[in-house]
Amino acid sequence: MSGAEERLLYQDGQLTITVRAAPGAPDVTLMGEVDATNSPALAAALASCRRQDAYVDVDTGGLTFVDVSGLRVLAMPTLPPSQRWIRLHNVTPYQRRLLSMMGWYHQPRTDNLPA
Repeated sequence: MSGAEERLLYQDGQLTITVRAAPGAPDVTLMGEVDATNSPALAAALASCRRQDAYVDVDTGGLTFVDVSGLRVLAMPTLPPSQRWIRLHNVTPYQRRLLSMMGWYHQPRTDNLPA
């Protein structure tokens, strides 16, 4: 996405969330750690990027840690698949393993998880 301006959505001592305009949906990048202390801020930041009838594409490759509270924000397990509006990219092996352990690995809006 050359030429797209990156904007800081949130930053604390553990997590940085940035967004840049992408065709059709925001491109959100997460760097650092997500846990119970900042998962509400993650949820709010992602909600602020939501557009009608479009996914929010989220790059999780820069996360070094994510707990269950963060996974719940990202995987949206309480919503039917047709209502989930977050699509994950660059999912790490650690994240894949956690999603699999939670039974959330099969969700179709995750671009690089095995079916």
